[in-house]
Amino acid sequence: MDSPAATPSVPTAGLTGWFANRVADVGDLAITLIASIGDVALFALRTVGWLFSRRQRRDVLLPNFYQIGVLSLPVVALTGLFIGMVLAVQSYAQFKAIGLQTRLGSVINLSLVRELGPVLAATMLAGRVGSAMAAELGTMRVTEQIDALESMGANPIYYLVVPRFLGCLVLIPTLTIMADFMGVLGGYLYSHGVLGIDYHHYWANSREYVDAFDFLMGLFKSFFFGGAIALVSCHHGFHCDHGAQGVGRAATNAFVHSFVLILILDLFLGIGLNNVHDIFRPEGPRRLL
Repeated sequence: MDSPAATPSVPTAGLTGWFANRVADVGDLAITLIASIGDVALFALRTVGWLFSRRQRRDVLLPNFYQIGVLSLPVVALTGLFIGMVLAVQSYAQFKAIGLQTRLGSVINLSLVRELGPVLAATMLAGRVGSAMAAELGTMRVTEQIDALESMGANPIYYLVVPRFLGCLVLIPTLTIMADFMGVLGGYLYSHGVLGIDYHHYWANSREYVDAFDFLMGLFKSFFFGGAIALVSCHHGFHCDHGAQGVGRAATNAFVHSFVLILILDLFLGIGLNNVHDIFRPEGPRRLL
């Protein structure tokens, strides 16, 4: 009598090894992420410590303020102007369908002062200033200028990071106000000049549904955006890899990480500020209908 055929063995060793490698990759990614967050946190603490430990020199602050604030005004103004027009274009059809086209100004202006104004100003600041700061500091790291400062007994964070941090922190509210103003102007010009919406109803509804809290909410969030852009960009520049490729990678990562952090901060700050708004306005959110 023939013996029964032997059951073929399942090749589990290869599957187990593949799964173990994937778990190891996830673990390495988690460790790297936690270490990076800790490194940025320590960098931020050192920056804030030097911010309050010594008075900043005027001849160092003013060039940074000019580079960060004044030179960023045109691109922020142009962006805000066209964003206001785009909001009018995209919102008009839906509001006209329900007979509320005269209330278009409330939606445009509320969206601008609470969300789009500060986020767009921060995005333009991250793209124009954040990448430049990372590239400049990265070049100084590659050419050993930062090491030369340390060898002379000077703290590079105090001389290189704190003025840039102050510039972003102090001037981003001004850029936000410019983005809000130009966005409101652009939305009005298109709504009244092209769509034919009566200017009286446009501004009356804007005054009814947009209050000071909405404007201050956007300004409050912009401080966090500016500080995050400066810290992330300077951190990437300080820890730049060697060579031109390393400088380019630092500039790219500075913008990408700053933009992602802006969106994360916008989410959590928006949730918190909406809860504060509900405390002071318990009757609930304002309605368009």
